[in-house]
Amino acid sequence: MSETVTNYSPRPDLLKDKVILVTGAGDGIGRVAAKTYAAHGATVILLGRTVPKLEAVYDEIEAAGCAKPAILPVDLSGVKWEELEFLAEGVDQEFGRLDGLLHNASLLGQRTPIANYHYATWQQVMQVNVNAAFGLTRAMLPLLEQSSAGSVIFTGSGVGLKGRAYWGAYSVSKFATEGLMQVLADEVEGVSNIRVNSINPGATRTNMRAAAYPAEDPKTVTIPEEIMPTYLYLMGEDSIGVNGKQFNAQS
Repeated sequence: MSETVTNYSPRPDLLKDKVILVTGAGDGIGRVAAKTYAAHGATVILLGRTVPKLEAVYDEIEAAGCAKPAILPVDLSGVKWEELEFLAEGVDQEFGRLDGLLHNASLLGQRTPIANYHYATWQQVMQVNVNAAFGLTRAMLPLLEQSSAGSVIFTGSGVGLKGRAYWGAYSVSKFATEGLMQVLADEVEGVSNIRVNSINPGATRTNMRAAAYPAEDPKTVTIPEEIMPTYLYLMGEDSIGVNGKQFNAQS
């Protein structure tokens, strides 16, 4: 059963003094989420593979007068466990805790029948969308435990709730993402200050959406800024006690 957030108006300082890590922060929903979190008081850690894009987001956040962000250049398609441990050590030394983790980075892969799907592409999509998300969460859990109210948000999809032809590894990875969210949420229920949920952003104007639907008029698609209330609600302390839920960002 999917949840929705309606008429949510976050206070301006909702995330004051929070430390939040956003993956895929250089573009699309991740970029907008990082800027939105910063605008509500958070110190944002920008994780992505393209340094110039991360630097551009960094500059936008600083220019807006928000807390100085941090940059973590990481290519999740090839990241090793030792690297994730090293990242966690760096966050620990710099901040001593992590209040929020938004798993936004994803690969689309191919839009083609299973019979034609490239094995190497399948592995890459599963690595970025599932394995790296697990590894990063695993590495950051001790830091999230140091927060008074840690929040982990996974990014789901409609094709991760009902499989559709030609969505291949992306669809399967999003089913796995929902499973990872539910398992972790059940494990922390009642024994931790951490809460774990997922968001299906719906049809949103991003480069991935354009690649999946090349004939679609982008002007007919919701911009990322319009779905941010759900991202703010689940990251802020108004959602304490909400755990193991799948949210639709667009009702």
